[in-house]
Amino acid sequence: MDARDNALTVEQAAEAFAAEVAHWREVRGLSKRKLAIKMGFDPSYVSHVESGRHKPTEDFARRAEDILNAGKALRKRWLDYEAARSRTVPGTAPPAHRRTEQPYATGSAIIVEHDAARLEFDGAGYRLTMRRLLRNTGGEPITRYLIRISVDRYPGEPERSNAHYREHPLTWDELALTATCRGEAMNWQAKHDRDAFKEIWLLFENEQGRFPLYPGESVWIEYAYSVGEEKWGRWFQRAVRLPTEHLEVELAFPAELDPAVWGTETSMTAEAVPLRTAPIRRDEAGLWVFSWSTSTPTLHARYRLEWRFRARPERTRHGPRGVQVIQVRPSDQMRDLGVVQEGTPILAEPARPFDLPTERQSAEEIVEKLFTAMERIGQVHPFAKGMGIAAPQIRIGRAAAIVRPADPDTPPIVLLNPRIIEHADETDEQFEGCLSFFDVRGLVPRPLWITVETTNPDGQATVTAYERGLARLIHHEIDHLDGLLYTARMRTDVEPIPVEQYRQTGHAWSYDR
Repeated sequence: MDARDNALTVEQAAEAFAAEVAHWREVRGLSKRKLAIKMGFDPSYVSHVESGRHKPTEDFARRAEDILNAGKALRKRWLDYEAARSRTVPGTAPPAHRRTEQPYATGSAIIVEHDAARLEFDGAGYRLTMRRLLRNTGGEPITRYLIRISVDRYPGEPERSNAHYREHPLTWDELALTATCRGEAMNWQAKHDRDAFKEIWLLFENEQGRFPLYPGESVWIEYAYSVGEEKWGRWFQRAVRLPTEHLEVELAFPAELDPAVWGTETSMTAEAVPLRTAPIRRDEAGLWVFSWSTSTPTLHARYRLEWRFRARPERTRHGPRGVQVIQVRPSDQMRDLGVVQEGTPILAEPARPFDLPTERQSAEEIVEKLFTAMERIGQVHPFAKGMGIAAPQIRIGRAAAIVRPADPDTPPIVLLNPRIIEHADETDEQFEGCLSFFDVRGLVPRPLWITVETTNPDGQATVTAYERGLARLIHHEIDHLDGLLYTARMRTDVEPIPVEQYRQTGHAWSYDR
């Protein structure tokens, strides 16, 4: 047998590349149009690549990898495609045009009359159950149906997520996938098997026979799978890939965790906006069930629900001796929210300044990521003294930080390339906390006022003076950009205290004058 028999064909390799692009695009929350524009292509180009109308090019692969930050996954798929092309014998007939496999497009033979998802969390893992009422509007029997399983433990931190799933990949055994139709078990075949992404054909058949979905017929199918908490980020997205008449989602969480749920909607042509209607909560045997639904959703729209557990000082896990309770330290909570912790090398490295206005787009994108992280953290922990976060704390080694003052009427402060050009000789000592080692609080001396020069996105320099608590917050963040933690500022005879001994949580810093 020729060794090439076990290798991907050109068509298979192109399809695998397209699936990888679609996966990472959806993980990053980008429409096809928006990704194409970010890459510098015509707005329809990504759609053509994903559908197979255009074959990938090296330039496309490079740009997609840069924008999607896919941990070199797209580079690998491109090399597979190039290897497949190099095996093609010159002079032979070109491969036949790929047969579209139940395309996710308006012309598809399938309509989803009802799409219902229920995600349940038991304190240690998630179980998702999907029920869909499918109608065959075409002229041929349908023998299989494509589903996707995609997870991202650390949204916004692709390198961290990639490393996590390389070490802890999703496995078929843990997913425990089941599928039924008309009370019959459905066989299934893996189409794409990645560490954090699976595509699967559900087959309208089993060992007892076949039961195709014939033209004009409607049928309910149901499938379910499980994912451990350590592999499932706190978000669940529904993407409308087929014409759909009604879509509904239920999230069921233990009531004692005091869950909070919110969501966003994104379309091919619009940025993410809050869901038009709020999820509705009901009680169900110790669970809080959040329900949300919509009718005739737009094709290619994505609805993303997110949540947090406001009353979770501990988490549980299942072990050989049953359910075990694990205390969750504040630093673990911040780590779960995407904040890198003390000891990570990037925290000890000076951040790289921006060349503005040349790097304006990059700077604005990083600032947006900082605001997203701040919002996520603020949902979990109150900050009466105000709060700040620097780019290195979310694994971005660039000179950007944002500060939210204690006064809710004062707008957030964006710091690009900040540097202190003047400061008071007089200092005071106050306790500070740091998101990157949140288990302790430290008594830190700081100048009572500072003058800071920053660069605007248009490249112009701005000089601003800050005093007291706001000066302390901004000084703290500039230290992060210089590769310093607040412990570098503390007196040598003073040690941080455990957060349990700190008595000023919820109170602003006090000043005598």
